Amino acid sequence: MSNETLPAPFAHYTLLEKIAVGGMAEVFRARIQGAMGFEKTLVIKRMLDTLAQDDEFKQLFMAEARIAAALSHVNIVQVFELGQEGPFLYIAMEHVHGMDLARLVQKTRTMGDFPLPLALFIICEVLKALAFAHSAADAEGHPLYLVHCDISPQNMLLSFAGEVKLTDFGISRAAFQRGPQDVIRGKYAYMSPEQVEGRALDGRSDLFSLGTVLYELVTGKRLFKAKTREETMARVRRAEVPSPRAHRPEISEDLEAVMLKALDRHPNGRYADAAEMMEAITQVVLREGLRATNHDLSVYLRSVETATVTEKAPESRPAPRPLRGPAPVAVVVMAVEASLPPRAIASPRSTLGVLSQEWGGLLAEAGGEIWESGEGAALVIWTAGQGLRETMGRVVRTGQNLSKLTARAGFRLSAGIAPGVVRLMPDTRRPAEGWELAGPFYLARWMMNLSAHRGRILLTEVGKDQIDEPCTLLGRIPIQGARFINIHELG
Repeated sequence: MSNETLPAPFAHYTLLEKIAVGGMAEVFRARIQGAMGFEKTLVIKRMLDTLAQDDEFKQLFMAEARIAAALSHVNIVQVFELGQEGPFLYIAMEHVHGMDLARLVQKTRTMGDFPLPLALFIICEVLKALAFAHSAADAEGHPLYLVHCDISPQNMLLSFAGEVKLTDFGISRAAFQRGPQDVIRGKYAYMSPEQVEGRALDGRSDLFSLGTVLYELVTGKRLFKAKTREETMARVRRAEVPSPRAHRPEISEDLEAVMLKALDRHPNGRYADAAEMMEAITQVVLREGLRATNHDLSVYLRSVETATVTEKAPESRPAPRPLRGPAPVAVVVMAVEASLPPRAIASPRSTLGVLSQEWGGLLAEAGGEIWESGEGAALVIWTAGQGLRETMGRVVRTGQNLSKLTARAGFRLSAGIAPGVVRLMPDTRRPAEGWELAGPFYLARWMMNLSAHRGRILLTEVGKDQIDEPCTLLGRIPIQGARFINIHELG
């Protein structure tokens, strides 16, 4: 049946398009129709012709359906039905309109580094699925001790709506399978050391596999993949992990520590469970301003898809205009203004125009980009390409040097520093309209105005956590409901 012409009827479905073929099944996009025009698109996973009479694979196939059907979670692909049509077992499951992570990485290979905020968002969404699966219980409340065993980019589905869903529990192992493995199944380059050695597994094996995915996603380098299966397995057994920062200096020491802990050769050296690993990543995201949302992922996926279509469009045909969907970028914003000290007696030793020119030279040397400027005032942006900690340190040192330079000219500096995440439009290299009074730009200006009454540099708690300079908590400002942002004074 694998060579039938599509569309084709199958059971009470219509097979529309073959999506993929794996070692155990072929996957189709399908449709089911009902009364009064009801219609739903879904996916049919059907056992291969060659395995239809193989009892072992039939058991694996049915186990996948039963396990996945018991896991009702927003980050896990939903299973609707396990059925049989003639000799063929099939699973009807949720259709995720988008692409898998492997395909996304392939499409963006020539587009530069994968955005860190989106990488961490995707990994955290998968961790939510794993936290749920690892703690799943049967109908009597007994823990199943599920281990997915095939965590890989191919099994992470990303929808154009910005959803992240884990799929393919075909070789997952439950409580009754917790002993040593007789047959090793899965993708060797993403296995844990204990999995390639056939030892007993628990949820920490999946965390190692997910750590491998994260490493490859943010560095663009394969971690354990070799030319042969034997060498790949040998590399996994050794679990020697080069520094991620050697491939991408933008990765902070804190994020690197999270990745290396997940990739510890020994399970006891890793995170105890998915929730602990997710908490560690969340802390990095909050400290370094790397937050991303479902909306950010949606915009990014659609922009990648549009860009791909544009590249493939014939020269004689006008290419569709790409969607404006830039990925989030971590930045540090500094707003500065010079003013006369209160009750000044002596006249300034320079003019604001001359002082602004001197500022320009100092800021250029420090790698800052002046987005707005006037006599004795500027809004300066640094892209955190070398990691937020290093960038914050440079910005703070620059602020201190600006303060000294301003004081020598007979003025006093007011300054606010705020890290954040923005989306820069490809044509203007600025955020969307209204950016001036949004996010870190507004916050930096607000702190600059507050600083005018104190004469010291102010920064947010996220910024304070990235530097070694002594700071004093000045107060907090409300942002949403009961949420607040703590403001700190440097020195």
